[in-house]
Amino acid sequence: MRGYHDIGGLPLGAIDRAQHDYALWEKRVDAMLVLLSNKKLITTDELRLGIETLGADAYERLSYYERWIASIARALVDRGVITTDELGRRMTDVSRRARESA
Repeated sequence: MRGYHDIGGLPLGAIDRAQHDYALWEKRVDAMLVLLSNKKLITTDELRLGIETLGADAYERLSYYERWIASIARALVDRGVITTDELGRRMTDVSRRARESA
């Protein structure tokens, strides 16, 4: 059975192969994944599972690196590295700082 994330072989049109500049937050997500992987706090399989189990709506709505960060957060909560309360407080703080700097 094909999952919503499995688009291999489907007629979706041309692939945009143009390079783009990565936003700072995307670079940070990539760096975070490297660091967490090196510390054995997440595996490639866990990252992929987290992305593949986001649900079709979230998978379609989120960008590539947003899927990564959602999967990373889930893995860290599942491993007990952070709690959902800690994650929620941190996300609120980041949102507040973003609004203040805008």
